[in-house]
Amino acid sequence: MEVVATKNAPAAIGPYVQGMILNNVFYSSGQIPLTPAGEFVDGDITEQTNQVFENLKAVLKEAGTSLEKVVKTTVFIADMNDFVAMNEVYAAHFGEHKPARTTVEVARLPKDAKVEIEVIAVID
Repeated sequence: MEVVATKNAPAAIGPYVQGMILNNVFYSSGQIPLTPAGEFVDGDITEQTNQVFENLKAVLKEAGTSLEKVVKTTVFIADMNDFVAMNEVYAAHFGEHKPARTTVEVARLPKDAKVEIEVIAVID
């Protein structure tokens, strides 16, 4: 196993890492809308989802992969009423690529974020 860590995404805020590689597969920890400096993006679901994707892109790059190689995502959303707006941002970042996805409404997320996303990607 190989730990993935980059300064271009927020540091873990608990006893975990940004991601792990095992057998050419990258598993990310969930990303919430924190800047790489650790500042919370206290905006609407669109702003928060965009920041989450910037974080995901950074850890994917550090792992030697990209959004185009993501095979599965899990989206945790605090309010399903925000689904349409989150989904528009999600679709814009993935473009034509459409990985498998699970979306779940949750009671609460770290730092009271509106969204958290984790990914699984292959590494060529």
